[in-house]
Amino acid sequence: MCHSTDSRPPTAPGAGEVAEHGLAELTALDGNTFLAYRATPAAPNGSNVVLLPDVRGVHPFYRELAQRFAEAGFHTVALDYYGRTDDTNDRDDSFDWAGHFAEVTPEQVRLDAAAAAADLRERNAGPVFSVGFCFGGSQSWRLAASDLGLAGSVGFYGQPKLVTDVVDELSAPLLLLLGGADVATPREEFLAFAERLDEAGKEHELHLYEGAPHSFFDRSFGEWADACDDAWLRVREFTARNAVAVSA
Repeated sequence: MCHSTDSRPPTAPGAGEVAEHGLAELTALDGNTFLAYRATPAAPNGSNVVLLPDVRGVHPFYRELAQRFAEAGFHTVALDYYGRTDDTNDRDDSFDWAGHFAEVTPEQVRLDAAAAAADLRERNAGPVFSVGFCFGGSQSWRLAASDLGLAGSVGFYGQPKLVTDVVDELSAPLLLLLGGADVATPREEFLAFAERLDEAGKEHELHLYEGAPHSFFDRSFGEWADACDDAWLRVREFTARNAVAVSA
C-alpha cells in the first residue's frame, strides 16, 4: 500500500487512531447478506465513507484502507460484491474472484452500497461519500446518480464507459483520479468523459498522474509515493469541501 507521508500533528485527542474495526455482515433490501468491513474513528470528522474495492472484494488491502480512512476521522464501511455467489469471508490472494465477478450487476452494487450507507448513518448522521478503486471506481461514480443521497463520489482509475449511461442523472460531485500510463483505461477515455460531464453541467475534478500505472494507489509501487500522497490529500480535501457544502 502506498502510505501517506503527511506529518502534520493530530488536531484532536484520538486523531490518527481507530476506535474499533473488524469484519461484519450487512443485509441489502433484496435479502442479500454480504461481507463488509467496518472501521470506526477515535476522533470522528463528521463524515462517512462507503469504500468500494476492486474486483478482489474485501481483500486485506481494503481492510487496511478502511482503517486508514478511520484514522483520518471517517466512519468507514468497505463492502464486498460476492454475497450472492460466495458465502465465505476468505478474500486473500487465493480467492477466485473471477468465478464470481461476472455475476455482479450495478443494481446489486447499489443495493449493497445502500445497506452500507444505512449502516454508517445509524452510527453517524453526517454526509456520506463513496470512494472506489478500478471496478469500484466506476461503481462509485455511478452511485452519484443513485438514491443514496451522497455528498460526493471518488473514483480511482475506473472505467468511464460504465458510467456514461447515467451522466444526466448525476447529482453529486465527482473526483476522478488516474494514472497517466494506465493501459486499462487510457487517458483519452477520461478526457472524453470529462468533456461529457462538462456538457451536462456536472461538477467534477479530474487529476492525472503522469507516468503512474493502473492501480498506482492500491499496490506497493514505492516509486509513486508522491502520487499516492497527492491523491490521498485530494480525497481528504474533496470530502472536507463537499461536507461543508452539504451542511451549508
